[in-house]
Amino acid sequence: MEANIITVVIERADNNFSAYVKEVDGITATGSTIDKIKTSIMEAVDEYVSACKELGLNVPQVLAGQYRIIFELDIQSLLMIYEGIFTKSGLEKLTGINQKQLWHYAKGVSKPRQAQKQKIENALHKLGNELISLSF
Repeated sequence: MEANIITVVIERADNNFSAYVKEVDGITATGSTIDKIKTSIMEAVDEYVSACKELGLNVPQVLAGQYRIIFELDIQSLLMIYEGIFTKSGLEKLTGINQKQLWHYAKGVSKPRQAQKQKIENALHKLGNELISLSF
């Protein structure tokens, strides 16, 4: 049996992060870092399923049985979170998107088109795969 997929949307708030499950209303969490928000939302999902069972309510189909969580982050939040790690110059080299445009995305002046989002995602995944294959 294939696992259901649930999507957790992580958004940057003023002083922390918030997250919610796209497929199920009412499952939310907050946290001060990406790791904390991931832990919090997974706990919230577990608590939601437990509460449904305890109260005799139907568990939403997407949460019944095996499920896999995919975390989704908007480009502005990504650029804000990692601004001390990825410079606009470095991201330009990785993605082919000019620094001025990346700055606009980071500041919320404009939102990237789907093709631009895909370029950023592909470039970061490629970098991650390169790094994970190295030993020192």
